[in-house]
Amino acid sequence: MSVELNQGWGFADAAGEHAVMLDLPFDSVSALFEAGISPEPYAGRNAEALRWIAERDWLLSRTVVLEDIAVELVAVGLDGVVDVLVNGQHLLTADNAFRTWRIDLSEVARIGENEISLRFRSVIREAQARQDAQPRYVPYHKGNCPIPNINMLRKPQCDFGWDWNPALAPFGVTGGLRIAPRAAPRIAHLRVDQEHHDIESESVSLTVTAQFENVPDGTQVDMRFADRSRQTEVLGGRAEAKFFVEIPEFWWPAGQGAQPLYDLDVTCAGATAHRRIGLRRIEHLTLKDDQGTGFKFRVNGRDVFAKGANWIPAEALSGRISRDKVRDLLQSAVEAHMNMIRVWGGGRYDPDWFYDLCDELGLMVWQDFMFACNLYPTDDAFIANVAEEVREQVERLSHHACLALWCGDNEIIGMLEEFPEAKANRDHHLVAYDRLNRHIENTLKAIDPKANWWPSSPSLGAMDFGDAWHDDSSGDMHVWSVWHENKPFAAYRDVAPRFVSEFGFQSFPSLPLIDDYLGDRNLSSPAMDSHQKNVGGNARIIATMMREFRLPERMEDLVYLSQLQQGLALKTAISAWRAQKGRCWGTLYWQLNDTWPCASWSTLDYGGGWKLSHHMAQRFYAPIFVAVVPGESGDSFKIINDFGENIDVTVQVAAVNMAGAARPLADAVISAWPSKALELFELPAGTLREDEIYVYTWQYDGPEGVAGGGDFHCPRPWKENDLMNPGIDMNIKEKDGVFDVTLEAGALALFVTLEADQPGRFSGNAISLLPGLPAKITFTPDQTDTPVNFSIRDLYSACYGGQK
Repeated sequence: MSVELNQGWGFADAAGEHAVMLDLPFDSVSALFEAGISPEPYAGRNAEALRWIAERDWLLSRTVVLEDIAVELVAVGLDGVVDVLVNGQHLLTADNAFRTWRIDLSEVARIGENEISLRFRSVIREAQARQDAQPRYVPYHKGNCPIPNINMLRKPQCDFGWDWNPALAPFGVTGGLRIAPRAAPRIAHLRVDQEHHDIESESVSLTVTAQFENVPDGTQVDMRFADRSRQTEVLGGRAEAKFFVEIPEFWWPAGQGAQPLYDLDVTCAGATAHRRIGLRRIEHLTLKDDQGTGFKFRVNGRDVFAKGANWIPAEALSGRISRDKVRDLLQSAVEAHMNMIRVWGGGRYDPDWFYDLCDELGLMVWQDFMFACNLYPTDDAFIANVAEEVREQVERLSHHACLALWCGDNEIIGMLEEFPEAKANRDHHLVAYDRLNRHIENTLKAIDPKANWWPSSPSLGAMDFGDAWHDDSSGDMHVWSVWHENKPFAAYRDVAPRFVSEFGFQSFPSLPLIDDYLGDRNLSSPAMDSHQKNVGGNARIIATMMREFRLPERMEDLVYLSQLQQGLALKTAISAWRAQKGRCWGTLYWQLNDTWPCASWSTLDYGGGWKLSHHMAQRFYAPIFVAVVPGESGDSFKIINDFGENIDVTVQVAAVNMAGAARPLADAVISAWPSKALELFELPAGTLREDEIYVYTWQYDGPEGVAGGGDFHCPRPWKENDLMNPGIDMNIKEKDGVFDVTLEAGALALFVTLEADQPGRFSGNAISLLPGLPAKITFTPDQTDTPVNFSIRDLYSACYGGQK
C-alpha cells in the first residue's frame, strides 16, 4: 500500500535563518509569504526584493515510518535542482521539473523511522554553474530574463522573468511524493489509438494498449469502454484490446458541436486506470498550393477556423494555482467563442485536470514543448533528460480529445538571428538546434506515431529556417510589428497569413487590481514601472492612445481607454484575417491570461476578471460575423460563417452621424458558406460623410437558434470625431441578487461601459448605443449579500471632459 508524503514537511534555508512547516505541493516564495517571513510577492516592488530566496540552498525534510523496505519513492514535479537523500544517503539529483522520478529505497530504507530530505540547490547559482561548464556559451534572452541562464535548467523558463512575468525564480514541488511497494503491479501507460472509418459509416475502432510493470505474463486484464467489455492477457508486459463503436457520438470543438466523453477503465492484478475519451479525428493539414504552404485543422472531416488565444501559466507562483480558478479562465475563453488555446512553451505542462477541462469545454490544445526564446545545450546528458521529459508528457497527454498539435518550441528559430553569438556562428547553433528539435520529434513519434507535429512556432515548415515573423506565404506567423514597432492598427491588414499563432497589444490592468497591488495610480510611479516588464510598454500604450484618441486626464480613464484600444487592435487584426478565411485558418492572440497583476497583452485580468478587450473578443469571435475591409476604391463588407453548414444571413448597413441619426446605405441576404469568407458588397469611397461612421447589423437562424449581432467601423482615428454628450440614462432592476441595467442614450454613445463597486461578471460591456434603442446589461455579483453601486464610462466622458 502506498504512503502519501504530502503533509508535515519542514522547510529551512541552509544558513539556518528561516524555518517553516508546510504541505505539498508548494513553491518557495508562496511558502515564506504564508509563514509571515516575506511580504506579498505581487505587491508594489516586492518581487525584486525577494530574489534572495532563490540565491540560497534550502532543505525540505520529514520522517516516515516504514513496515517494509522493499519500496520506492515516487516524486512528481521536483521543480529545481534537487538532491534526494534518504537516511542521509544521496540517491539522486533531480534536475527536470517536468519528469516523475521513481527511486528504489530497498538498499537504504529501514524498518521503523526514516528521514527523507530534499536539498534544493540555489537555482540561480546552479544555472550559472551549468553555463560555465558548457564548452561554448549558450545564449539566452537577456531582454526577457533579468536572472541569467534559465536555458540551463529544465524548469519553467518564465520563472527567471519574462516581458510579463516577475523574476522570482521560484522552486519547490508542484506535484507530490509517496512511498510505494517496489514490486506492486502498475499500469505504466495506456495508449489509445482511434481509427475512423469512411464518413458514410462514421464508425470508429479504438485500440487500447496497456503497458505493465511487475505483472507476469498470462495475468488477466479487464478493459471496459463505451459499455463494451474485453478480457485479454498480459504478454511481454503488454496487453491489447480493440473496441468497435458502430454509431459514435463525436467530440467537437466548442461552437462546432457537443463534447461527449466515453469512460475507459482498465483493471489488472489490482492496478486500475481510468481515462475519458472523446471520439474524434483531428488532422493538421499543411498542403502546398500556388501561394506557399497552408496551415489548418480539420476535425471529423470538417475544416475548422481556429479562434483563440495563447495560454501562459495561471500564476507566477505554482503554489497559487487552483483548478477552480483555471476552470473560470478556460470557461471565459469558451464564452468568447474560442475553440483553441496554445499552451506556450516558456511555461509548464499543465496538470491532468487542465486537459480534462479542455476536453469537457471543447477547447482544442496546441501544445508546445517547454522551450522558448532561448538556445539550449545539446550534450548527451541534456538530450537524454529532454527525451525522458518528452516521453512522459506524451504518454500522459496523448489520449486527450482536446490535443490537436504538438509543437517543438516557441520562437527559437528567430533567436538564431537575434542573438549576436548565434549570428556570429550560425551554423554551429543551427546544427545544435536541429539536433534538439529532431530528438523531440523522434521521441514523440516513437510513442505516438500518428501525433500531429509542427517543428517550431512560428515556422514556415519542416527544415525551413526562414523568417516566419514576416513571410506570410506558409505555415504559422507571429505578427508583432504593430506592437513592437508602434505601427497603426491598419498595418495588420497588410498581412495575408495562413495561420497566426501570436499577435497582440497591451493594456493596463483594471483599476481594482492597480489599487490592491500597486497602491499608486501614477502611471510613472516605481510600482507601476515594476509591473510593466516590457521595455517601453507604457510609453507605447500612451503613444498609441495619442494617435487614436483625445488623451484623458484621469488615470481611471487611461485604464479604460487602454483596454478599449487593445480590443480595437485585436478586432482590426482578427476582422482582417477572418475576412481571408479560405487562405487564413486561425488566429490565436497573445494572450488570454495573466500570471500576476500587471500591464500586459492579456484580455483577462489576473484573477479572471474580463477586461473590455475580452468583452470585445466575445463579439469579434462570434460564429457569424461581418467584417469591413477598407480599400482604395471603397470598403468591402464580408460575411464569415464558422458553423459547419451554410447559414442564411440578413445584413443591414447604415451611416450614423455623431448625433446618432442613421442613413440607410445597403442591405443583403446571403447564404454564407463555412469554407470561406464571402463578399456582401463594396461601398465606394466617399459613401460616408465627414461626421459619419458605418453601423451594421445581421440576423440569422442557425444551429443555436435565431441570433444576430452588430458592429461599427470608423474610417478615421476616433480623436477626429466631435462627439456629443450622449446623456446616458441608467435604469436598474434587481431580482434574486442579479441586476438588469438598461441604458439609453440621447446621441451616439460609443464604448459604453458599466462599472460596479463590487466584483462580478457583466453580460456585456464596451457597447455602443443609438438614440431610441436601449440596451440591457446584466450584472451578476460574486456575493449577493452586498449592495452594488454602478457608474458609467464612455468615450465622450473619458476623452471630451464629460463627467459621470
